Amino acid sequence: MSLMFNGIGVSRGIAIGDAYLLRRNQIDVTSRTLSKKSVPGEVRRFKRALKAARAQLLTAREHIPKDAPSDVSSFIETHILMIDDSVLSQRPIEIIKTELINAEAALQQQREELIKVFGSMDDSYLATRIDDVNHVIDSVLRALDDKAEQVVGAEHWKGQIIVADDLTPADTVTMQHHGVAGFVTETGGQLSHTAILARSLGIPAIVGVSSIRRYIKTGEIIALDGRLGMVLAEPTDDMLSAFRRQQKDTRQRQRELDKLIDTEAITQDGVQLTLSANIEIEEDLKALKRVNADGVGLYRTEFLYMNRDTVPTEQEHFKVYTKVLRALKGSPLTIRTADLGADKQVDGHEASRSRPQAHNPAMGLRGIRLCLSDTSLFIPQLRAILRASARGPIRVLLPMLTNVAEVAQCLRLIEQVKQSLRDENIDFDDGMQVGGMIEVPAAAIAAEQFVQHLDFLSIGTNDLIQYTLAIDRIDDQVNYLYDPLHPAVLALIRTIIDAGLKGGIPVAMCGEMAGDERYVRLLLGLGLTDFSMPPNLILETKRNLIGSRRSTLKKQVNALMAAQTTEERQALLDKINASAPEH
Repeated sequence: MSLMFNGIGVSRGIAIGDAYLLRRNQIDVTSRTLSKKSVPGEVRRFKRALKAARAQLLTAREHIPKDAPSDVSSFIETHILMIDDSVLSQRPIEIIKTELINAEAALQQQREELIKVFGSMDDSYLATRIDDVNHVIDSVLRALDDKAEQVVGAEHWKGQIIVADDLTPADTVTMQHHGVAGFVTETGGQLSHTAILARSLGIPAIVGVSSIRRYIKTGEIIALDGRLGMVLAEPTDDMLSAFRRQQKDTRQRQRELDKLIDTEAITQDGVQLTLSANIEIEEDLKALKRVNADGVGLYRTEFLYMNRDTVPTEQEHFKVYTKVLRALKGSPLTIRTADLGADKQVDGHEASRSRPQAHNPAMGLRGIRLCLSDTSLFIPQLRAILRASARGPIRVLLPMLTNVAEVAQCLRLIEQVKQSLRDENIDFDDGMQVGGMIEVPAAAIAAEQFVQHLDFLSIGTNDLIQYTLAIDRIDDQVNYLYDPLHPAVLALIRTIIDAGLKGGIPVAMCGEMAGDERYVRLLLGLGLTDFSMPPNLILETKRNLIGSRRSTLKKQVNALMAAQTTEERQALLDKINASAPEH
């Protein structure tokens, strides 16, 4: 009998193959009391486990395909850095020695401390890094247990679909090396590194399929659709035929998308579009170049502050930014200043460590609020950005703005930094543009005021939607309320776009909506022409937009905005997405 399961599709593609259930033994974290004389042996045992876990990561790194996107190796490097960091390599040893407990219990105790820190993070991307902490700690715990099953080279996995509770980035790379057809996990989300890796490596994948391993056996045939998040177990012949047709269509679709790389981004009624890329690390530039993006619309800089004992210096910032500029070869670079927060303790920064934890981090001292509160974090970055502006086209983007007083403070500070550079005879672009992230409803409503003081605006839909609807999109209990089509959300987006048009400054969007095929035509109808997204979504977005007429979409969007129910809005959105001819 055929069974259908639904989850979160995190990597598009159709996969058909035999299921392989990856079952790991339950990790034993029972606490045992040690005698003082047995402590040295326990410490040696812990160090051997660290070494073994590190060796597994190094092996996975060697298996990364040479033509894989460069961010693939960065995830493995992140786990290696975590293993080498004193938080995991030294702190458990201190616990073993002081509390006279076994390595497993000491490591589990340290895990619980880290979960408290990461679990309260308001930035959904950084909050998912707890997955990395858990993956690394679990790999060490398995290395402590000789009986635990490890994900090792398994040539019989070729062509099979892995079904597991969860997968680490190292698991994912290993599976790609052995040619798995796809994978399904019971846990995970869109923003986990495993999901991102699956997309980068082109592995069809679905996560969040609760309890699927209870119903599927190793060896039975399954099929999955990574776009719809659908898994079929023991499909009928007719179902298999339909999936194989979809497989063929998907390959053809990608070949057609590749033909658009050098196609001008312009709608059928002559509206010029800008399709830029969101990047976080310089290695993302390879993917950006492949799709011929219009520069970088959002460069996240928080990575510079993480996993280190000191805050980054001005020179470190400068070197990174100039390296990215060289790679862009004249294309514009929009740098978002550090969007750190009270919950994200800046590693190596004494003031951050001593600051009390926010009761509600999402509404606490974060983004531009923190930068203005502690200019010792802000000024080195501003100096580096301005110095780099002499090497190529740079714009600076201020995150988490709430009122124009913050803008005025920032502009005064930027002018002070400019004057100090003049005094030191250091070159910079005196006309460097300064923009603001509009992601707080208050800022959206007051967008016309911001337009009077800034050179451009960029809409951060991830936070804008969460703040508007008072929900956390990574909280499984309420994320069903995360609705980009909510009339309040659409009204705020239109308000921002209209304010930019009225004030004569450009408005971009760098939130997830900008690269979501369900919403890009809707956004074009609202007046948006500047989209920034992960590089791998640019060609799909270009295809959706160049086949559209903004004049037609505007009328359809007006009808959608007037709709009274969710069902009506969804039906009108479907009509919008069906209105443009396919290419």
